[in-house]
Amino acid sequence: MSRAQLALRVSDLEASIAFYSKLFGTEPAKRREGYANFALAEPPLKLVLIEGGPGEETRLDHLGVEVESTDQVNAATTRLKDAGLATFEENDTSCCYALQDKVWVHGPGREPWEVYVVKADADNLGKSTNSDSDATGNGCCTGQAAEAEPATAGCGCG
Repeated sequence: MSRAQLALRVSDLEASIAFYSKLFGTEPAKRREGYANFALAEPPLKLVLIEGGPGEETRLDHLGVEVESTDQVNAATTRLKDAGLATFEENDTSCCYALQDKVWVHGPGREPWEVYVVKADADNLGKSTNSDSDATGNGCCTGQAAEAEPATAGCGCG
């Protein structure tokens, strides 16, 4: 089973957790410093909340599709490349408290999309393994994914 991911950058993480807990009738599946996610079965959605700056309006950080295996990430990578889309692959990257394999693309409005699998839990927020993203200040959950080129996207937020 795969599910869509919506990652939001929020200024008040606790208020956002309280709101989305009420909206979906469940508590977060994962909570860490500056981070929470809701892994919903109905509707099939992974809602990721990333703490932003104080007073900052909530905004889209990135979008994604969570899949069950690296084979599915690899199949998506091939399909996206065959469709002529610029892709960036990250394997065994520690990002948003999870070890992941992923592929990134950008939509026509420069919105960053990832297809990813969570392979294991991680103890730290982590960052992108892409050296280009590190050099430009982009990386896992930095909020820079929307401005990045397809080869320097953000995070999977597992």
